[in-house]
Amino acid sequence: MVGLTQAVRLLEDAVHYGLRAVEGVGSDALSRPTPCAGWDLDMLLCHVNESMSALREGAESHCIGLGPPDRRPRPPGASGVPDRVAAFRDGALDLLLAWRHRAAGRPEMEVGGLSLADQTVAFVGAVEIAVHGWDIAESCGTRRAIPTPLALAMLEWAPLFVDDGARPLLFAAPVPVPPQASPSDRLVAYLGRQPGS
Repeated sequence: MVGLTQAVRLLEDAVHYGLRAVEGVGSDALSRPTPCAGWDLDMLLCHVNESMSALREGAESHCIGLGPPDRRPRPPGASGVPDRVAAFRDGALDLLLAWRHRAAGRPEMEVGGLSLADQTVAFVGAVEIAVHGWDIAESCGTRRAIPTPLALAMLEWAPLFVDDGARPLLFAAPVPVPPQASPSDRLVAYLGRQPGS
């Protein structure tokens, strides 16, 4: 299994990739569809911001409470693109600081009543942020591949976490890709996305 130092490094790389992905979010982008079925970009940004907040909470308190995904539409008059992107940037920086200085003590945390190793939480968080960064870029039409070293590391370990039992709750069925597909395309296809769609 990936070690804690490596998992945190992957989380940092995923966050930096996500920060580059949100650079393409334009002023009219929030209503655009995303590769996540039934979600527009506004809902996806809210979800990723909530995920980063939960990951920060875990690093700080060794406990993450789980709730249902927030799929509510944006209410009239709610904040727009600048606020969503600013929240992403602020949340990303807070998340990185929290994991770099996570609370000393137990090498594990409680997630929804289960005890998980810190490196497991960091790795799953990295996958979540990287794949949704890809979703954001696709939604904005910027086609930003997940960096090869990050995608290769995730391809190596993802099958441990995204198995047939967990997949229906987290991702769609894998999409076939040709053998010569890039690591980024293989990763997003494994996580139920159609590369280059």
